[in-house]
Amino acid sequence: MHLEISGQDSPSAPTLVLSAGLGGLGSFWQPQLAELRKAYRVVIYDQRGTGRSPDALPADYSMRDMAAELAAALAEREITRFGVIGHALGGMVAMQLALDYPDRVTLIAIVNGWLRLNAHTRRCFQVRQDLLLNVGVEAYVRAQPLFLYPADWLSENQARIEAEDALHCAHFQGMENLLRRLHALMNCDFTHQASHITQPVLVICSQDDLLVPSVCTQQLYEALPNAMLKRMPRGGHAMSVTESAAFNEILLTWLDASHQREPLWQKL
Repeated sequence: MHLEISGQDSPSAPTLVLSAGLGGLGSFWQPQLAELRKAYRVVIYDQRGTGRSPDALPADYSMRDMAAELAAALAEREITRFGVIGHALGGMVAMQLALDYPDRVTLIAIVNGWLRLNAHTRRCFQVRQDLLLNVGVEAYVRAQPLFLYPADWLSENQARIEAEDALHCAHFQGMENLLRRLHALMNCDFTHQASHITQPVLVICSQDDLLVPSVCTQQLYEALPNAMLKRMPRGGHAMSVTESAAFNEILLTWLDASHQREPLWQKL
């Protein structure tokens, strides 16, 4: 698995692992890296079967597999205590890590996440799956920004989106890998497990998210015993990209406060 470690190199520096959504690429977090590196050791990674972590995924691939392979890759690099920031699928990975490795995970932040798949989100995923299977990779890639970004932001950033489309087509993770990752995501359900996540949790959503209704984050917040909820008024599903300054301020403020409340955070 391809990992990149940057930022603070002091042994006492707190470590943050950033986990992307269905696309799986660590580069998703580019708008956050400069700020996070000032105070943290930051790990980004390309999820198994995507980007620079090529592999053929098994038919029974699951969220528990995603968490276990990340935990193993971190342990190989002697990273055994860390916080996790996850977007959508990455937020599910963060919750699974918190459940399966409670002594390693200090805190988690979940961006536009959910407990179990909402009917609207399921329909969106099914439409995207149908595009992939019946029309092809290019159609799937062209449709993807419609679910990620607000319409006005898309209109103002067409050149950037077209360049990203070309890049995603050229480095597409493969139909079978994508479908198996999507299946794992759509079948993930934390309804009966969320109450066992005792670490501090930030749940953050955008109220104009087309893919994941903000009520999903509200439900997630209510199910977690030690959570804080933050709502952004706009930014779409990928508000960490479209409204990065506002997003970064919320994230860093919460991280700093959580860090001060958790003295063990320093004892790596």
